[in-house]
Amino acid sequence: MLNEQPHQKDLREGRCVETGLYYFITTNTKDREKVFLNQTAAKILLDALKWLNDHNRIALVVAVVMPDHLHFVSELKDTSLANVMHSLKSFTANKINKVLNRNGQLWERQYYERVIRNEKALMETVEYCLGNPARKALVEDFRDYPYWYCVYDV
Repeated sequence: MLNEQPHQKDLREGRCVETGLYYFITTNTKDREKVFLNQTAAKILLDALKWLNDHNRIALVVAVVMPDHLHFVSELKDTSLANVMHSLKSFTANKINKVLNRNGQLWERQYYERVIRNEKALMETVEYCLGNPARKALVEDFRDYPYWYCVYDV
């Protein structure tokens, strides 16, 4: 009873996600399929995030599209994180499946989010995201990696 660990779904249903806060979000492709090695698929995902930003659903700070997952930091505007993630995953899955002539689930159902509580944590998270392609030996310098966005001059 008291020692039982709640299921992840139960935790997700009970969490409080607020607009006006910055969130670090990570989401993976189903079975860690390397869909985003395909340039078209990676561009669709990055463009979808930029669309959400341009249409004031989020304030995108940084995004890095890795071969099998996505990291991004954004401030929520006047919609919930669940709505943002549903829109992003649904749109990109449909478009990528159509363009690549594939079918089936693109994304894992879950995603991971963490509230960023101060400017220092925000900058550390931006650096972590941008450093990911080099840490995974995809490039030596993140600036050489084609699938990233950052609101800051880097």
